Amino acid sequence: MTKTKKIKSAGRFGVKYGTKVRAAVRKIENFQRKKQKCPFCKKNQVKRVASGIWKCKKCDKKFASHAYHLSN
Repeated sequence: MTKTKKIKSAGRFGVKYGTKVRAAVRKIENFQRKKQKCPFCKKNQVKRVASGIWKCKKCDKKFASHAYHLSN
């Protein structure tokens, strides 16, 4: 059994699914977990609560948008 290098959050898949798929998952997950710009108060304080649900910590608004990132 060979050892594989885990790639951050996609390392949970192990050797399954291939390198390209795991790299794509890692890229999407890293982007969705970053704080993003609020469309109401224009501050970088929006975090993803669930799929398509976002909440701004600055103005305390909860709203729906895209699943993985806010549209610019």
